[in-house]
Amino acid sequence: MRFSCAVLSAVFGLGFVSLAAPVAAQEDVIHMQFDERRAVLGYGRLFSNDFLGDGQDRWRSGSYVFSQIRGYEGSAPRPSEFGEVLEWRARTDILAPENLVTPAAGDRRYAGIFSFEAYTHWQKASVEYSAGGGLAFVGPQTGLGNFQTTVHKWIDAGEPDLSNQIEDSIYPTATFEAARTYSLGETGTVRPFVEAMAGPETLLRVGADMVVGRLGGDELFLRDSGTGQLYQGTRSAETGTSFVLGGDIAYVADSKYLAESDGYVLTDSRQRLRAGLRWQSENTTVFYGLTWLSEEFEAQSEGQTIGSLKIQFQF
Repeated sequence: MRFSCAVLSAVFGLGFVSLAAPVAAQEDVIHMQFDERRAVLGYGRLFSNDFLGDGQDRWRSGSYVFSQIRGYEGSAPRPSEFGEVLEWRARTDILAPENLVTPAAGDRRYAGIFSFEAYTHWQKASVEYSAGGGLAFVGPQTGLGNFQTTVHKWIDAGEPDLSNQIEDSIYPTATFEAARTYSLGETGTVRPFVEAMAGPETLLRVGADMVVGRLGGDELFLRDSGTGQLYQGTRSAETGTSFVLGGDIAYVADSKYLAESDGYVLTDSRQRLRAGLRWQSENTTVFYGLTWLSEEFEAQSEGQTIGSLKIQFQF
């Protein structure tokens, strides 16, 4: 999937305009005016791929996430009011067996996933909250398997075996996170967090992220669900470099992607360790990070390392 996810991310990023369409009843003039005052505060995006990490093409093979942040002019990245700052998020994922062409018996099934979600971010008494939900579309209906097959034909790579991919399904999703940021001198922070997710995968996760450097104080950072990497939803005027370290552990109660009825046995826990480097000038932001993911099911032979990339230009 090395190049297919890259092409998909470009098409998806250019084609996505907005998922937000405020609707108001004609008689509710006040509410309509309230929504019309919202402006775009920023955009977030992150491309992640196994090939950018350990050079493989397997398991959590690739993803692309795009976020639009809307709020009122002058709004803080995390205001005190629930619903003041909104995030519209769209995401693609491809899950695959270790060998795309000839999957081994007992390896994970292929899955293409499109998810569309809405979030709000706020802060009360120094605690930072994020909450939201949406829908995840899974299976051949997403077209991701056929898309990957076509691109692999173009580049003369092995075509994925789609005969055992997960069937068409639509799942509601919900995510809640609470975190608190502590200062480490003038140029560092540490941010422990707890996160709960329900949907195709239901889990409870605890962890922390540490940022060393001059970036990240006045920005809204969003968490990538696959890697846990923090990506910018809004962009401050600060320039410089920052280094990010993080890790977490999760208990997974249920996974539709690794269903017990298909014979999978989930691991007792999932661990993630991540590091990244972010550089920002007046007009350019570059981020590259690596995330190690532990095994997700007992038959998985080893963990994997995923690379994440963001390059953004301001005009």
